[in-house]
Amino acid sequence: MHKFSLGALVAAGLLAGGLTSGSASAADLGGDCCADLEERVAELEATTARKGNRKVSLTVSGWVGQQVMFWDDGVESNTYVTDLGTTLGSHFKFTGQAQISSEWSAGYVLHIEAISNDSLGVSQDVPNTGGSVLGNSAQLLQSYWFLKSERLGKLSVGQQSQASDNAAILVDGSGSLVPANWVAFDVNSFFIRDSAGNLTDVTWGAAGPCHGMGGAWGDCNGLTTNSVRYDTPVFGGFSASASWGEDDFWDVAIRYAGEFSGVKIAATAAYNQVTDAGMGAGNNETLSYFQAGLYLQHMPSGLFVLGNYGYLESEDFAEESETWYVKAGWRTRFNSLGHTVFYGEYLNNQADDLAGGLIKDPFAGFNATSSELDVWGLGVVQEIDAAAMSVWVKYRNLEYDDNSGVGYDDFHYVGAGALISF
Repeated sequence: MHKFSLGALVAAGLLAGGLTSGSASAADLGGDCCADLEERVAELEATTARKGNRKVSLTVSGWVGQQVMFWDDGVESNTYVTDLGTTLGSHFKFTGQAQISSEWSAGYVLHIEAISNDSLGVSQDVPNTGGSVLGNSAQLLQSYWFLKSERLGKLSVGQQSQASDNAAILVDGSGSLVPANWVAFDVNSFFIRDSAGNLTDVTWGAAGPCHGMGGAWGDCNGLTTNSVRYDTPVFGGFSASASWGEDDFWDVAIRYAGEFSGVKIAATAAYNQVTDAGMGAGNNETLSYFQAGLYLQHMPSGLFVLGNYGYLESEDFAEESETWYVKAGWRTRFNSLGHTVFYGEYLNNQADDLAGGLIKDPFAGFNATSSELDVWGLGVVQEIDAAAMSVWVKYRNLEYDDNSGVGYDDFHYVGAGALISF
């Protein structure tokens, strides 16, 4: 058993009742001209959206992403149109900042997802979720304020990404992060078929267990939380973060970014611990998760490699889940549209003592105490710089096995999609 102890707001802005025949006196340069002008300026300010106020800026950003997915589970095949999954899905974000002094600033983030069909929730029997698996079609993902000092760091309070949230994923600078990563965004709720062609109670997302902590396969801390977070300034390419929240959760993370001799380097390591039942922990249970990520890219050639590692442990029930993910490829420029990214990927997850409760109900019927998941895939991404857009085509093959004595069919799918930022 392993152990770890550790801008502008885009708006309609139409002038209601703007210039009518009764306003012809605006051309009169008589004694009341200035009062008339001031009245019209006030009307304009009241009927148009502005970039924040005179003290606090306002910027709107986000993206819209959709994907067409053809899948085959060994018995049934079909084609769905989905969003990209909660935390990667279509969204808009309001951000702002105000300068308090030469050293201090304050700001805010309001991040809202607008998802029509969450890929995390679709399955053989559910082609359309009608929104997000976490709530409605529109849902709050982040809402927090912060105070920042260039010398002392940044303090954030509210619903936000905690220090270890998506830590290993975010080192990926290849341009293929959205279509290819170590989370089961596309297949989370699809059920595995046994070799007789019957649907089991086990989903492909549960086959690489995260014990309800958010995420699936890797990134077993993938949902935002109500927390207090502190981020240090960057020193020589290094920075650190820590957060605490909910009831109870805490984590720490360290990051590095730099370049040496034409090689771009990004690395991270993070550890979190949870005792909150709302985040997956059972009664009197402590869950811990360690994750690390390393990204290397040779800038002259565009060759890159990404490695992610995750280890989930229930310290009270002697359960563990270990995930490795490797992606390698080539980022190059063939045409004037933008960079083209070719990649291949492989994921392996191994879990032990599943009957003890790591995946609780599904595996109890099979009396399985260990499992293994293998995923491999290929893909290509084309960036379109003039439209802040990426389009992709990808293929993945999923294989599952456990020690229950039951055989299982593989799952295959092809995804073709696009994402456009604003």
